[in-house]
Amino acid sequence: MERKVIVRADDLGYSDAVNVGIARTVHNGLINNVGVMVNMPTTMSGLAMIKDAGVCLGLHTVISAGRPLTNPKLIPSITNPDGTFRHSSDYRAAIHDFVDLNEVVLEIEAQYQKFVALVGRQPDYFEGHAVVSDNFVKGLEIVGERHRLNLLRFAAGPDSPSVLFKGKVLHVFMESMGKNYNPYETLKRAALAQYNDGYAMMVCHPGYLDDYLLQHSSLTVPRTQEVAMLTDSQMQEWLERQQIKLIKYSEV
Repeated sequence: MERKVIVRADDLGYSDAVNVGIARTVHNGLINNVGVMVNMPTTMSGLAMIKDAGVCLGLHTVISAGRPLTNPKLIPSITNPDGTFRHSSDYRAAIHDFVDLNEVVLEIEAQYQKFVALVGRQPDYFEGHAVVSDNFVKGLEIVGERHRLNLLRFAAGPDSPSVLFKGKVLHVFMESMGKNYNPYETLKRAALAQYNDGYAMMVCHPGYLDDYLLQHSSLTVPRTQEVAMLTDSQMQEWLERQQIKLIKYSEV
């Protein structure tokens, strides 16, 4: 019996090296879902690398990397004095949610409009990047409902973190920040997991390393490990032997 699993690549646009890594996993590997960061300097070149590849494109909404699309003076709760977004470590260290709901809705809306302008259509899925904030989540819900987008909504799962999507539960496998990370093992566990209410979903951040990434991201070497795994023909052969199909969000 064929099993189905979702494997997603986040952070297209983060840097040139990340774009190259993601493009390889799309053209020569397992990735058929890609999350786009529309506010970054290399977003357009990243999209050009996977143009006409037939992948699902998601809006990977950002409030913790690069510069906002909204005037920073209008969104002071989520920006630094120099006009850049506050770092993800600020959100992690916060005791109280400092994100202003009205401000974050402005920026989320701007990023949605930018995605439509760049891609020519609505995103196939819609979610947020690397920030735990109740108001950020509420903002995503507001903009998602406004435009009837396919939002991945966080849910409390009994066995694993999960999100709700199109009436299904997607059980999240994202272990790249863990100690002794082995992406081969993570994908195999996700692929062999069986759920009556939905599917397993492995969230990857494939990419190579350049100076910009090393200066701005705490996730480095695991990105290169994921490129290697996702483009490994032996991994593809294993999935075929196990009768596992990698599906797109549009197939949920």
